[in-house]
Amino acid sequence: MNLSQLKPAPGSRRPARRVGRGPGSGSGKTCGSGHNGQKSRSGGGVRPGFEGGQMPLQRRLPKRGFKNIFRKEYVVINLRDIAALSDESEITPDLLISRKLVKDVKHGIKVLGVGEISRAIKLKVHAVSASAKNKITAAGGTVEVI
Repeated sequence: MNLSQLKPAPGSRRPARRVGRGPGSGSGKTCGSGHNGQKSRSGGGVRPGFEGGQMPLQRRLPKRGFKNIFRKEYVVINLRDIAALSDESEITPDLLISRKLVKDVKHGIKVLGVGEISRAIKLKVHAVSASAKNKITAAGGTVEVI
């Protein structure tokens, strides 16, 4: 079988409807568009949300909330994922990216305290939660916020 031999299943495709070919065809004259009006014209019709000049719904409803332009978006990683890196004593953002534990880093990496750690590590990240910091220092490690 080649690409040139592929064709749709029988009965799955219907020929295009030829409109405007006389009254005998069943769709002559107005071609199935009814009589005069905006919707019968070529390219006619109203845009989405238009309600005939009435104030549209999206303008009648009040605005809510705001977008904080100073928000920092951290990529989160849990302590259990860092504990799985048994051969490393110093954890840096470059190491986490190279091991593919994090991706799409925008403003930095934040470590959360889900999981346990039993060995001393030196952690250098952009943010760390209080519980993660307590667990690392209890295991004899250090945390540095860069």
